Amino acid sequence: MLRTGQEYRESLRDGRVVWMEGQRVDDVANHPAFKPLVDVRATIFDMPHREKYRDLLSYTDDQGESFAELLKMPYVREDWYKRRRGVDAVLNEIGGVVTRVGDETVGEMWSLYDGSDVLAEIDPQFAENIKNHIDRVIREDVFHVSANTDPKGDRSKRPQDQDPDMLLHVVKETDAGIVVRGAKYETASAYAEQAFVKPTIANWGDQKLSDYAVGAIVPMNAEGLIHICRTGFVGRGASEDYPLANRFDEIDSMMIFNNVLIPWEDVLFYQHTRAATFIRATLHRYSAFAFVQRIQKTADMLIGTALLNVRQTGLDKQQAVREKIAQLVCYREGINAHLTAAIAEAQVSPKGLLMPNPSLLYTGRVLACTQLPHMMHLARELCGGQICLTPDLSSFNSEEIKFWLEKYYSINDEWQFEDRRRLLALARDLLNSDYAGHKLTFQLFAQSPPFAHLNAVYMNHDFSDSLEFVKKAAGLSDNIKLD
Repeated sequence: MLRTGQEYRESLRDGRVVWMEGQRVDDVANHPAFKPLVDVRATIFDMPHREKYRDLLSYTDDQGESFAELLKMPYVREDWYKRRRGVDAVLNEIGGVVTRVGDETVGEMWSLYDGSDVLAEIDPQFAENIKNHIDRVIREDVFHVSANTDPKGDRSKRPQDQDPDMLLHVVKETDAGIVVRGAKYETASAYAEQAFVKPTIANWGDQKLSDYAVGAIVPMNAEGLIHICRTGFVGRGASEDYPLANRFDEIDSMMIFNNVLIPWEDVLFYQHTRAATFIRATLHRYSAFAFVQRIQKTADMLIGTALLNVRQTGLDKQQAVREKIAQLVCYREGINAHLTAAIAEAQVSPKGLLMPNPSLLYTGRVLACTQLPHMMHLARELCGGQICLTPDLSSFNSEEIKFWLEKYYSINDEWQFEDRRRLLALARDLLNSDYAGHKLTFQLFAQSPPFAHLNAVYMNHDFSDSLEFVKKAAGLSDNIKLD
């Protein structure tokens, strides 16, 4: 089925426990900090119902029922092409970049589906649970996110050698399910509907079983689950002065699991560290695509903002300026090339899905994330110092001083003060604001830290051609093994 934005808003009034700035939030859908993103997600729910987007953002099954295209499992290249066009259409419609809205994180469930044979060796019910949850997400058009990061604690010690709640773990088994304690950080949990909760531990040593090796689907209104949210950026400045922060701040939460019961049908893996390690290694084989695509869209925003800023003052005629714009373009097209090639060289997964070429996708993610700080600084340089000097809208509206601001912020007949003020406000929010710094940190760590990105490249790249080439060129003996 295809849900509507209003149905989504109503679903948030489910008794969930959400706190922000020391106060309990009674109505998430209408709270000032959450409402902008709730409205964005509601728009995404509504888009497939509109004639303009119906064919792009929905599909029909054999029974004539319509479902969300962005939640569809990919089997052929056209699924990825359509998905890519669909994400671009969503971001163009809302006029900004948002990441945790469901289409990205649902890909992690597909990774679990690929690993269902491994999980079935432990308990056949786990594999069946995964299939059931994938079907439910599609059938009910669920807003699904993914919780990963822990409070960490002292990482020089084992979880068992400190407060055990620093990492999510099972404290009891019952006939109804498992009871878990601990905490997780998650973007959008306060206004999502369910989360895939999983461990971050990568080195289990020689442990075969661990109460920390648990993965499950948890509804965001589960009894004992508390969302403690960071302060939002909405309202810190007028929306005219901070147009991105006031519309696209994706609120992050610490989810406290205070003896939360997870029914057995919602448990996707439990105790077996081999299963947890496998899931961690394959987790982003699909979801990384949507994540990197959004950084490409951010690159588009950097290019557009910088180019308009240099054009308004005539600096786009200078070779040195064009070279810097070209660097931004190379960054954007480098990401585009990796995404395009990842689809063109896609591979069939263990369960028959079509997954983007892992080596090309993961190297594209490294390019997108590691170069983003430099590209933001390059755009900042092209925009010039006025993005940190321009007064706010209230000054432009003041009867006593607006004459001077209108005089000095108007350049020619095309660029009058109001358009120039709007562009500089956008540039400031994109590059210099608290929101800009938050987004940069988010992009660097949202899927995993940089060292994990590089390890994913190492583990997924096929070195055989390079090794064979060098072995032949050097005339190495057959004693040299290339496996």
